[in-house]
Parts: sequence; C-alpha cells; structure tokens
Amino acid sequence: VQLVESGGGSVQAGGSLRLSCTHSGYISSRHCMGWFRQAPGKAREGVAATLSGSGIIFYADSAKGRFTLSEDHSKNTVYLEMNNIKPEDTAMYYCAAGPVWVCTDKNWSDRGLYSYWGQGTQVTVS
Repeated sequence: VQLVESGGGSVQAGGSLRLSCTHSGYISSRHCMGWFRQAPGKAREGVAATLSGSGIIFYADSAKGRFTLSEDHSKNTVYLEMNNIKPEDTAMYYCAAGPVWVCTDKNWSDRGLYSYWGQGTQVTVS
C-alpha cells in the first residue's frame, strides 16, 4: 500500500489549502484513513480521520469548524480542506491508513495504530 500526499505549500494566515492523499495497492474497502501533522519539536498529532465509505468523521478540537475531511472513492483519494489557516497550523501533514477498528472516538488519533503512512506534505503559514 502506498499513500501519496500533495497540496501543501506556503499560505498566509486566514487563507485556505486543500491537501490530497491518494492510496494505491491493496487496501481493504473498509479502512480508517487519518490525517496527522507534526510541527518541529512536537509529537505527531491527529487532525481528522474517517471510516472509509461510512460518513463517520472525527476531528481534533483544533480542526473543528476550520478543516473538512472528504473522500472520493473513484479516485482512491482523501482530502483535507483547510480554511482560516493559522500560524500554528504550520507542520508536515501526513495521511495514514489503518484497520477499521482504529476509527473510533477513542482510537482514531493514536498514530501507533495506523499501518501505512505517506511521506508528508509541508504546510507553512505566515
């Protein structure tokens, strides 16, 4: 399984970006897809996750009201729409895939439970 992120870049505070994560290779039709981020000197933290195909989506408090996760099954792609971006959103953003049971309110943000990771895409806010 390969995960490839794209869409990062430099943006001014208050702006918007849309990150994409496309997966290839065998992956169960039902799985948990998560977005994480890691700022310099900080631990990798969960931003949002979805149980693929279910409409169930989880958000970190920092993302609620500003970020929207969506997916396009026809393209094997998950998106993270980021609006009203803040300087504290500056980080490397990663997508990850894990088994269905990861996508619970308790588990989705636990990075250790995901099986596959992309290489990340950098978001810099000025």
